[in-house]
Amino acid sequence: MQKEGRCVTNDLWKREKIHRVTTNFTKMGNSNKWSWNQIKPAFNFTVLVASLGYFVDMYDLVLYGIVRIPSLKDLGITGEDLVTKGMFLLNMQMTGMLLGGIIWGILGDKKGRLSVLFGSIALYSVANIANAFVTTVPAYAFARFFAGVGLAGELGAAITLVSEIMKKESRGYGTTIVASVGILGSVTAGLVGDYFTWKWAYIFGGLLGLVLILLRAKMLESAMFTSLKSDKAIKKGNFLSLFSNRTRFLKYLRCILIGLPMWFVVGILIILSPEFAVKIGVNGSVAAGKSIMYCYTGLVIGDLISGFSSQVFRSRKRIVLVFLFLASAFVIVYLNANNISVNLFYALCFVLGISIGYWAVFVTIASEQFGTNLRATVTTTVPNFVRGGVVLITLSFEALKGSFGLKGAAGIVGFITIVLAVISLYFMEETYNKELDYLEEN
Repeated sequence: MQKEGRCVTNDLWKREKIHRVTTNFTKMGNSNKWSWNQIKPAFNFTVLVASLGYFVDMYDLVLYGIVRIPSLKDLGITGEDLVTKGMFLLNMQMTGMLLGGIIWGILGDKKGRLSVLFGSIALYSVANIANAFVTTVPAYAFARFFAGVGLAGELGAAITLVSEIMKKESRGYGTTIVASVGILGSVTAGLVGDYFTWKWAYIFGGLLGLVLILLRAKMLESAMFTSLKSDKAIKKGNFLSLFSNRTRFLKYLRCILIGLPMWFVVGILIILSPEFAVKIGVNGSVAAGKSIMYCYTGLVIGDLISGFSSQVFRSRKRIVLVFLFLASAFVIVYLNANNISVNLFYALCFVLGISIGYWAVFVTIASEQFGTNLRATVTTTVPNFVRGGVVLITLSFEALKGSFGLKGAAGIVGFITIVLAVISLYFMEETYNKELDYLEEN
């Protein structure tokens, strides 16, 4: 009887376990189905216009990398100066984005998300057109700097606004659409750079931005921001408060560090792809514009996969970790490739783009980490500090290149950025489904 009793107990335990597993599986299936149903609210006017704004933003942001060589050659730059002067101009653009990120972020929390969306697109559209009429490198640097200042405000304000107007269950879909449609602007820049002169490519981007301003006249401000706008007791957009509290500063720093690998890949491996192609031994001529186009096409796919996966699997952190491992693997493949065809090289650029396609999740995480009175400041400065981090990445790369060569220097810098990202991600808060209607204490 004792033996029979144990059998009955075991049988009941097994049936209970099967029931639990089946129930959990059913819940998971229903959850995923419900997540897909949540996509529908993301197709609204605000998300659409924000997406188009980021489209123009990304068009201009990567256009310089596409027209770097032809534009500098028209200015009389040749040989090694194409790399040296090219990096100088890129650093001017990124320095402008660092400064602009702070300015627009603070304004976004003090004056409103919409004020940034109007001001930033106006500035970078005019600066974009000005780029077409430069005749010297200093003038080019001046134009790229102010273009960078303008470009800095678009993404942060758009993601903040979309995050605050949507329900917490579906905001990940909204931010994914903004990021993915926006990155298509990079692909468009590659196509325009192929079929038009560099001057007309700049003019086209500027005019597109000015036209988009008209659409923004019908956009509405975030209710979360409006509810605290008139309360003078609440400190809004206090940038220095991010550094006055150790816990808040480390949280802010982690948001920045998880994004560095993306711009290492773009700023070093892709923009300098013609130079890497020579070292790798590619059988044919590689155009930077095509490398950027293939990379960003992959990035769009990666963004869609990472953004939707973070909703389906209910985790931002796990998805970013998967993509960081993918990026590590493909960086190693890229740097160790040898004697390959041009098409295979472009295929590597494409899969590298997929592997760093966690930009949508990255900016969503930044937006979800902080309260309403600091959200625009953080969401705007974080991606721009990551972009501005290209200055440190390129300077480190240039310093190491003499001793370790092109591939060796890239390997060292890439390894450091990925390790820092993984460590930062480990200590981050999981923000999926987090309620955003709260304030940061000053």
